[in-house]
Amino acid sequence: MTNKSVQAKGGIVFKQRKVREPVGEAGLFEYAVRSLASRMRTERDLRRLMKVRAVPGDEGERAMDGVVARLKELKYLSDTRFAADYTRLRKENEKFGRRRVQQDLASKGVASETVGAAVGAAYDGVDEVALARAYVARKRMKQPSGEKAKQESARVMGRLLRAGFSAGTVFKVLRDWGVEVEEVDVDVEESSA
Repeated sequence: MTNKSVQAKGGIVFKQRKVREPVGEAGLFEYAVRSLASRMRTERDLRRLMKVRAVPGDEGERAMDGVVARLKELKYLSDTRFAADYTRLRKENEKFGRRRVQQDLASKGVASETVGAAVGAAYDGVDEVALARAYVARKRMKQPSGEKAKQESARVMGRLLRAGFSAGTVFKVLRDWGVEVEEVDVDVEESSA
């Protein structure tokens, strides 16, 4: 396990990655606990991290299964709790809309039923227009004006849509600013589902 330097064409020196010895279930458990202590993770994310350290093949898969089962038993690993915490933090701190949080959780490998339950509970009764206004304030977005008002309003619209707000909400925010918007007849929520 030594770091070797490799010289590429042009004289650039790169360090090679350390080659770690594969570890068994006990070593994976320690690694997983350290990893979870530094940051909350989904089961899929933790398995991805452990796969690099595990013994290759079926033995490594069995070791990872054992570690995941033990972590769940100890309540250190829970996709349901991850989804609830992630949703709450993104809504309260980042001011993201429902759709953005759903997409992020799905990309992290959380089951769709778990995502639906967590997002539904967190966004139940939330005024999406007020949340979009809070997002605009948090990002210090300025009201489009002047000769480039149309370009600026398109930029604001894109940012709000990427933040997970529905097209109807985006149009309401822009109309409140006095910006002329042409509503499209397509429902963005249905087309992205």
